[in-house]
Amino acid sequence: MSSEEFEKLHEVYTSLYDELKLMPDRASGCHGEEKKRLVRDFDERFGEAEEVLQGMDKELQSAPSSFRNPMSTKLRLYRRDLGKLQRDMKSSDLGLGFAGRAGDGRHSVYGSQNEQSTQMQSQRALLLQGTDSLNNATRSIERSQRIAAETDHVGRDIIEELGEQREQLDRTRDRLENTGENLSRSRRILRSMSRRVMTNKLLLSVIILMELGILGAVVYLKFFNK
Repeated sequence: MSSEEFEKLHEVYTSLYDELKLMPDRASGCHGEEKKRLVRDFDERFGEAEEVLQGMDKELQSAPSSFRNPMSTKLRLYRRDLGKLQRDMKSSDLGLGFAGRAGDGRHSVYGSQNEQSTQMQSQRALLLQGTDSLNNATRSIERSQRIAAETDHVGRDIIEELGEQREQLDRTRDRLENTGENLSRSRRILRSMSRRVMTNKLLLSVIILMELGILGAVVYLKFFNK
């Protein structure tokens, strides 16, 4: 519910009711064309007031129950007051109401006035319907704009997150490359150490063989060569 729209309608109704409640007394002191004009004005204002109440009722349909219930009671009182004013207006018309020209004259005046009032009410209903459609379209556009803004915000967050993830992947790739280089150096060092170990083994084997040969020669010379 748009509280601003409801307040505007309430102000319009109050203004119309202030005009209407003065008309029955004024009609009691009028005659002829002036009274006809006053009756037409009353019917027009009365139709406008009813349409405003209908608009207020539509606004209340989407309002919270804590606000809707007391205002619905007020709307019923407003309609009751309008009905009382309409009866007062008809009473003033019947009391003075074209007494010498009574019956048919009065009905013909009200008949034409009611027809005009019906046409105006139809036009105003269409206008109110168009206003409601415009308000609904405006609210729909506002919702779409909010959704678009939220989507844009989410998109920016996702892009930023993807950027951070890319930086993390780049850092991980660099670490992997460094690790590969370190492993290559380690393999080269291990191969070098392996070659040195093999060389040392060969040298040690040669030394052992030489020592065995020397030991064998010493034994031979000492025990067998006499």
